[in-house]
Amino acid sequence: MVTKPVLERTTADAKGDVVVLLIGMRINRFWAVHHWLPVLAAMPRMLRELSKDRSQGLLSHVLLTASPRTYYVVQYWESKEKLYAYAHSPRMLHHKAWAIINRKEREGKPRGHVGLWHEAYVVPEGSYESIYADMPAFGLAAAHGQVPLERRGRTAKDRFAHRTAEAHKETA
Repeated sequence: MVTKPVLERTTADAKGDVVVLLIGMRINRFWAVHHWLPVLAAMPRMLRELSKDRSQGLLSHVLLTASPRTYYVVQYWESKEKLYAYAHSPRMLHHKAWAIINRKEREGKPRGHVGLWHEAYVVPEGSYESIYADMPAFGLAAAHGQVPLERRGRTAKDRFAHRTAEAHKETA
């Protein structure tokens, strides 16, 4: 088994705004497997689709579960424009999945077996910070790279205050 290098204390090397998408599902009726299993299987297919073409804008993702009935993905995107473009592209799986959901709703087909949700955030530089102690790149650091803590500051206050050269020019 290949292990990723573990550094002591690091932080994410994010520059500028950070785009985060939380997207998931909740199984409302376990017995309705034929309703929720296709939904559960759709997300890994979309993630594979995005990983095959990095120009789509997905930088990294983490699959998580909140309970035996709730599953979600934290996704880090290059920009909100690339996130929108993926979501609305008729040639991509996400668009096709929503077309099926919308068609069923128009036809008055029963719903309620599985819940869907997402939350999207554009986090401006200076409004995020991170620390990883003895961890390989994870989350924001997996998306944007990992640097020694000292490059951004030993304290959360220092890391929140960190600005790239581009951000300094914009505020000057």
